[in-house]
Amino acid sequence: MDDEKHVFEVRCPHCRAALWIDAVSRSVVGSEKGAGREKSSLDDLLSKEKQRREGFERKFEATAELEKSKHEKAREKFEQALSSGKTNEEEEQEEKA
Repeated sequence: MDDEKHVFEVRCPHCRAALWIDAVSRSVVGSEKGAGREKSSLDDLLSKEKQRREGFERKFEATAELEKSKHEKAREKFEQALSSGKTNEEEEQEEKA
């Protein structure tokens, strides 16, 4: 009974194996092979891959749209600056005349 108080169990998170360790003697007193990870079916893997690809497509489309809007804004600002530059030149020429 006293020995049971000093024994504790450690589980591997990867393979689910169990080790029983005696804290006093610091030795392994027992082990059990784990069940391992659950295996997915091929259909599950294919559906996950399809969802992952759809996510990539959505992200790509959103990025392309963002770049398009940035380009449009930059073009508008350039045209605005170009037109305001022309009006400044015209005003300067009128003042000289």
